[in-house]
Amino acid sequence: MSASPEALRWRAVQVLILANVFWGLSFPIMKALGQAQKVLLPASNTWFVAALCVSVRFAVAALIMAVICRKTFRRITRSEIWQGLGLAVFAAAGLVFQMDGLAYTSASTSAFLTQCQCVIIPAWLALRHRAWPSPPVIVGCGLAVAGVAVLADLDWRTLRLGRGELETIIASIIFTGQILWLQRAKFRDNHADHFSLIMFGAMALLCAPIAWWTQAAPGDWLIAYSTPATIGWLGVLVIFCTLGAYRIMNHWQPHLTATQAGLIYCVEPVFASVFALFLPGCFSRWSGIDYTNEQLTASLLIGGGLITAANLIVQQQGEST
Repeated sequence: MSASPEALRWRAVQVLILANVFWGLSFPIMKALGQAQKVLLPASNTWFVAALCVSVRFAVAALIMAVICRKTFRRITRSEIWQGLGLAVFAAAGLVFQMDGLAYTSASTSAFLTQCQCVIIPAWLALRHRAWPSPPVIVGCGLAVAGVAVLADLDWRTLRLGRGELETIIASIIFTGQILWLQRAKFRDNHADHFSLIMFGAMALLCAPIAWWTQAAPGDWLIAYSTPATIGWLGVLVIFCTLGAYRIMNHWQPHLTATQAGLIYCVEPVFASVFALFLPGCFSRWSGIDYTNEQLTASLLIGGGLITAANLIVQQQGEST
C-alpha cells in the first residue's frame, strides 16, 4: 500500500530538515578548510579556492554515484540528463558566488542574504500566476526573513552592498533557479540518483576551468589537499553535505511546493550556528588554525524560533503556492 500524498509531504519535510543539518555542518567546515588552505597557499585567490573546492568535492561525489548507479547507468534518460545539467549550472554558479562572496563579507550577513530565496520564490510564482501569495505564505516569509536577520545578528546600519554582499545576493537568486528547476513537473518521473550523478559530474567539470584559470601554479591543486585535516574535511563535505544532502533534496523536494521548500531551507543557518558553538575549537586543535567557537546568544534562540514558526504556519496549511 503506497503512502498518501499528505504522508509523503510530511516525510519530505522531515528529511529535508536533515539535509539542512548536513548543509549547516558545511559552514564551519568550509571556513576551517579555507583558513587551512590559506596557510598552505598564501598566494592563492578566493576564486581559486572556491572553484577548486566545488570541483574536487563534486568530482569525488560523482565517482561514488557512478558506483551506486552502475547497474542502471544504461537506463539514464535524456530527461534525466537535461535535469541534471540544469541543476549543475545553477548549483555550481551559486556555490562559487556564495563561497567567494563569503571572503568579502561577514558570515552573519552572508547567512542572511543567502536566504533571500524564501522571498524570491513566492514573489516569482505570484508574478507568474498573476495572483498574490496566500496570507500564510506572506506571514511565513515575513517571519523567516525576520528570523534569519535576528539569527545573523544583522546590523542594518552597517549593511552595505559591497562585493561580498552583491555576490551573495547573486548566489541566492541562482539557488532560487535551482529550486524551481528541480520542481518542474516535466521531471516528476525522473530517477533522483540518475540526475544526481549527472549534476555532480557536470558541476565538477564546470568549476574545473575556473580553478585552472585562477591558479597560481598547477601544483596548487595537490597542495590544497595535502594534509590530514583538509582531506578529512573534504571527506565530510562529500559524504554528508553532498551525497547525503543533495540526494535528499533531489528525491524529496518535489513532494513539496517550491515555497514550502524555500522556507525549510531557511533552517540551514540555525544548524550552522549550533555547529559553530563547538566545532571551530575542535578543528583548531586538530589542524592548528585559529578558529574560535561562537557563543550561545539570545539571537540563536529567537531567530531559530521565528524560522520554526514560519515553517509551521506554511507547512500546516499544506500551501499550494
